[in-house]
Amino acid sequence: MDFIHKSVLLDEAVDALSVKHDGIYVDATAGGGGHSSKILESLDSSGKLVAIDRDPDAVAVLSERFKEKPNVIIVNDVFDNIKSILEKQNIASVDGILADLGVSSYQLDNPERGFSFHKDAPLDMRMSKTGYSAYNAVNELGEKELCDIIFSYGEEKFARNIARGIVRAREKKNIETTSELSDIISASMPAKAKRDAHPARRTFQAIRIFVNRELEMLPNALNDMFDCLSAGGTLAVITFHSLEDRIVKKAFNDFCAGCTCPPEFPVCVCGKKPRGVLPFKSKTPSEKEALENPRSRSARLRAVSKL
Repeated sequence: MDFIHKSVLLDEAVDALSVKHDGIYVDATAGGGGHSSKILESLDSSGKLVAIDRDPDAVAVLSERFKEKPNVIIVNDVFDNIKSILEKQNIASVDGILADLGVSSYQLDNPERGFSFHKDAPLDMRMSKTGYSAYNAVNELGEKELCDIIFSYGEEKFARNIARGIVRAREKKNIETTSELSDIISASMPAKAKRDAHPARRTFQAIRIFVNRELEMLPNALNDMFDCLSAGGTLAVITFHSLEDRIVKKAFNDFCAGCTCPPEFPVCVCGKKPRGVLPFKSKTPSEKEALENPRSRSARLRAVSKL
């Protein structure tokens, strides 16, 4: 099995962790192991890496890729279970955590996974390959709920038209493939809205986010990951669209916030102290990386270090 994925902001993300040779690190979305491999370059046998991914295909590849690495622990799970994952490994705290929130190239390019509107495939979009799928969402949700999902998670201004089009289409037969859904979306939008980008892009993003609970689980996951850091440890997160980046930015700023008393108070009574510091504001791919890997263009790296 080939799990091909070009790691985005590879050097920048791993550099943000300031990897110590004997430290304990977590790649919370390990995928094909690109970031994990880079972290391992700085670890010796006394260091440890926990590589987590919810996709069983990724876990199979990671297990093969790192089979000669006794200091790598591979876990098939979702990163919002970070506390229980580390507890099971008897790890009290870690020196760094990296989470790349993007969909892997393998998932997008493998037609069987049903993520892409460019290829005809069964509607799926499940990163874990189990549970509730895009097929369930498209064929079972009410028009208003579909509209809310497409508008909120896809920022699609034609969400109402698209949701209505989906409901009307499935009255005749269930919507079973990515091509069917893409055609329905396209037919629900005015011609001028289809000139600059593929008309299905925002709706497919929205359904994928909903199916995989990507934004729903992120705030608590960020809090738990920060809690799992040792003093001086760093949490680095790579986002790919404004919705998740806003959540990450807010969480990191909250970690770094101090006193919240009104400015007219003469002295602090809340007692709140900053728990973290931002080593940099944010980083984006270089012009060279963006040219070599167009999918990296929307990526943004943020990091916070625990005081």
